[in-house]
Amino acid sequence: MSNRTEGSEALFHIGQTVHHCLFEYRGVVFDVDAVFMGSDQWYDFMAKSRPPKDQPWYHVLVHGAEHTTYVAQRNLEPDETGEPVNHPLIEEIFGVHENGVYLSRQTLS
Repeated sequence: MSNRTEGSEALFHIGQTVHHCLFEYRGVVFDVDAVFMGSDQWYDFMAKSRPPKDQPWYHVLVHGAEHTTYVAQRNLEPDETGEPVNHPLIEEIFGVHENGVYLSRQTLS
């Protein structure tokens, strides 16, 4: 996992459940990039709202789906439901779910 520290301070952390403000889905953060690490081609095609590249971006397991997303910090807010996320990779990456937060399997050993 990258979890880089240069750039702006990350507002969300690995294992935190989040809500996407524009597309109304929930998910759990499984990695954090201090700045945008994708290609310019991906950004031009996917990031239609042109979020800043010099702020944190998050890798998110999407609730009720099989895919992951790469999301700019400004498009996320904390998920207040406290509900678990349903994703096929949850058990591979995370262990215990407590109070709306997942603990990494690496943290549990």
